[in-house]
Amino acid sequence: MLQVSRLSFSYGASPILSNINFKVTKGAHISIIGESGCGKSTLLKLLYGILQPNEGAIFWGEHKILGPDFKLVPGEVFIKYLSQDFDLMPFISVEENVSQFLSVFYPEELEKRTYELLEMIEMTSFAKTKVKYLSGGQQQRVALARVLAQKPELILLDEPFSHIDHARKNNLRRRLFEYLKKEEITCIVASHDTNDILSFADEVIVLKDNHIIAKDTPETLYHFPKKKYIASLFGDVNEIAIEKLKPYATIDKSVLLYPSELSISDKNGLKISVQKSYFKGSYYLIEGALNATETILFNSEKPYETNTIVYLNVALEIINNRLKN
Repeated sequence: MLQVSRLSFSYGASPILSNINFKVTKGAHISIIGESGCGKSTLLKLLYGILQPNEGAIFWGEHKILGPDFKLVPGEVFIKYLSQDFDLMPFISVEENVSQFLSVFYPEELEKRTYELLEMIEMTSFAKTKVKYLSGGQQQRVALARVLAQKPELILLDEPFSHIDHARKNNLRRRLFEYLKKEEITCIVASHDTNDILSFADEVIVLKDNHIIAKDTPETLYHFPKKKYIASLFGDVNEIAIEKLKPYATIDKSVLLYPSELSISDKNGLKISVQKSYFKGSYYLIEGALNATETILFNSEKPYETNTIVYLNVALEIINNRLKN
């Protein structure tokens, strides 16, 4: 349904995106990830038609998405875009914001649809409250409901849960993405939060240096990252020379390992001097020194005193899989 071909964009002489190409099928959930400033938000604005590409084209089916050079009012009626600014009307109520673009000629349907969405975002008790009195997280939830009101064919979400408290965010994330799948609404999400990505995305697009450097399922990108940059987007990662891991002393390569993939052993493996222990709830993240210049991060069930010596091993299956891929 969505096809992006040879898309490039720059602010003046500074290139932001170069030769971007990808396709999205109807009802798919795509996540766009990358470091700050890599062009995630810019790409969403180009897809919506707010920005004009320097080169390339965007099609939704047979319909070409036109930017502000060709449309007096940018944007497309069948696409909804949630920016990080929310773009709400502060002096009207929550329910009025959500129903703003619904037809007043069908008042019963308007009311039913409005309260369905308010229930999904858990804001029914604030229906009559003016938006200006809401917290940032509450406003973000209202903005989510508003872009869903007309059941768009394609929805673009820019950091959609960034202001919402952790406990409510988890439930809302599950309900929202389940709803989008049920309604077959194509969804493209730009996010820094791996919780928005790993459990819900069908495919992940990785941006760096103005280009797409990877596009695959979240499982493949997580388990078989081609670059440390890609792995680091999912959390802490170590890059360790394979020659330091038995029985691979003759292999002149490095392997990317997450802290959870390193296990503590009895005086056999990588010798690490513990520097710090960080409580993470169900485990501790341990920072240790492999030598004067290399730091290793690993998980542990307990903290360690500074300068404690521990030994780390890696399952051979993990190393073999990384070497194959």
